Amino acid sequence: MEIISSLEQVKKRIASLCRQSAGTVAVDFYDETNGHGFSFAGTRAVPSASTIKVLILAELLRQVEQGLLSLEQPVTIRKEDYTGGDGILKELEPGHVFTLKELATLMIIVSDNLATNRIIGLVGMENVNALGKELGLQATRLGRRMMDSDALARGVDNWISAGDMGKLLRKIYEGTLVSQRASKLMLDILKRQQQGERLQRYLSEDVPLAHKCGDLDGVENDGGIFLLPDHPYILVVLTSHMPDNRSGRETIGRISRWVWETMTGG
Repeated sequence: MEIISSLEQVKKRIASLCRQSAGTVAVDFYDETNGHGFSFAGTRAVPSASTIKVLILAELLRQVEQGLLSLEQPVTIRKEDYTGGDGILKELEPGHVFTLKELATLMIIVSDNLATNRIIGLVGMENVNALGKELGLQATRLGRRMMDSDALARGVDNWISAGDMGKLLRKIYEGTLVSQRASKLMLDILKRQQQGERLQRYLSEDVPLAHKCGDLDGVENDGGIFLLPDHPYILVVLTSHMPDNRSGRETIGRISRWVWETMTGG
């Protein structure tokens, strides 16, 4: 009864905020301790922004496990690799050499688009989508490289749903995405995320969280594993059609705060 009551309280709070939102909000929640969860618009396909990078990372590690790639192999940054958006590699001169593991880390913790596009080129876009299909993801699709404005102008984009993102994060936490070893590495990288102001917006800085966020014009997304010692849970909030990006970040932050308060009694 207590589990159901707590879950209903979270649902009511989130439903209230979703109704107040000026845009579209999709939510997926899962209580790892009790094995219960729910979604609001959880199957709706929305622009993924950088959250698609979690699936790209999973495919990279799948190929590493198969011996097709090595995390220690060197990758040279070339002039033709440079692109806009998030990241630090674009600020460096061409010719720098990084390991594949370093590029994967930068792809997640600072959402580096140059690193992401190099990894897509190595693993193959079709293989990323094949993994998504194998995992049973319903809405997720990698349709273009990062910052490919020509593809976007043709209507080609990257997509995800709150439910799909939640499934990826649950598999990582439970050690079943690719393998236990790969899941452990993914979790470690997600814990070192340096981009915030969404799920953590109204929480203390010491809240243990492994997550991946992303944004486009009018789109703010974040999904994470709250690594509470006594009550871990997963929360994904995807927002779109917002009047501005600040509204999306605030919506994610308020939902996250409400869930945190319910789960911790704080």
